[in-house]
Amino acid sequence: MYHLSRLALFLSGALVAVPAAAQLLPGEAPTQEQIQSGEVLSARPAPPAVEAVPVIAPPPMPVAKWDRRDVEELLGYVERIGEEGLDPADYQPDRLRAVLGGTDEVELNRAATDIFLRLSSDLSLGHARGDARLGWHIEDDEINGNQQYLLMAKATEDNNVGDTLTSLLPTHPQYAELKAVLAATPKSDTETIDKIRANLDRWRWMPRDLGQKYVIVNVPAYTVALVENGQVVSRHRAVVGKPKTATPQLSATISGVIFNPWWNLPQSIVKEVGAGAKGYVTTRGEDGTVYMRQRPGPNNALGRMKIVMPNDYAIYLHDTPAKNLFAKKERAFSHGCIRTQDALGFAATLLGPTGEWDEARIDETVASGKTVQADLAAPLPVYITYFTAAAAKDSGGIIAYDDLYERDHPVALALNDSDGTVLASNGN
Repeated sequence: MYHLSRLALFLSGALVAVPAAAQLLPGEAPTQEQIQSGEVLSARPAPPAVEAVPVIAPPPMPVAKWDRRDVEELLGYVERIGEEGLDPADYQPDRLRAVLGGTDEVELNRAATDIFLRLSSDLSLGHARGDARLGWHIEDDEINGNQQYLLMAKATEDNNVGDTLTSLLPTHPQYAELKAVLAATPKSDTETIDKIRANLDRWRWMPRDLGQKYVIVNVPAYTVALVENGQVVSRHRAVVGKPKTATPQLSATISGVIFNPWWNLPQSIVKEVGAGAKGYVTTRGEDGTVYMRQRPGPNNALGRMKIVMPNDYAIYLHDTPAKNLFAKKERAFSHGCIRTQDALGFAATLLGPTGEWDEARIDETVASGKTVQADLAAPLPVYITYFTAAAAKDSGGIIAYDDLYERDHPVALALNDSDGTVLASNGN
């Protein structure tokens, strides 16, 4: 900003210093004296002088005034951060102890500010970053530097540093329940501890407000659940992507249901099926690319229903003709989409609030063979997640799910790294 101001002043001065250019009439030739003097000559009027645009500096960041009581509270929070599955050493408790034992108020403020900013970032967004978040595309509640400084200034002004930091944590019941299990797990059980820590961090990656009503898919658990007011309204078995075609973690908005859908084959599958296959419509683009669509019907790969949930990854919840797969314990067979058990019953539940789509009308529509879209009464968020552990209320332990895409290890490595990163090669 300083350089821009200097440049504006320089340009303003330059405009004042340049003498007015001699004006030539059309067809008039310059004299030798005018040429040698270096005057700018033109048959056109000289352009108006450009006024320098003032450079407006952004407002200063709010300043946090750390007193020793607030710094002691911050130190206590760091010392207990292991309860959140984080490593206290990542937040420099020794540095805080040193400034508390000294008399340098400037360094005390600097140390407390640095550590508060790091803590607030990790508690609100998660510690693991970059390659540790394989396949994760769910947008969380981003907190920027401006918000962090405002939060810190308010926390020190009100002397409630601990409560302010706690307010950034996930509010979903599973987070608190996993924390309780972590506290009760013997330190020698490092495998369970690592799994809990990884899943606590995944909850920190999630948005804090999932919505009053939403659909959540947990890929390792092979489940689809509709949640309303914190209660599971319906739960369905699911078939998810094979490890080679892993289901990505994403969020989208459900707007409707398509009965008797067409299936537009991804290019990665076109070669598997082959042009001209029975039950498919094949077209060829101007560039020679072959496009295939499968007609609606009982053998359609999407079954009798597909959820309308546009996203960048072409991942959908849908029915399937291969219903025998739902009886298997491990159900990673798809190309990435989520095949949903009792898909028509699930559709009836989603469309129930419209008052127009009961099971009888759905059955009639399916039997017609016509492709029909039914819109939900209100848009509904859907989250496709990857949690390999859930707290078991009855036993006080966890329900562990197979890490079918081997994504726990990179998170564990990142949690043991002060910067929360991990080399890509460690995540294979």
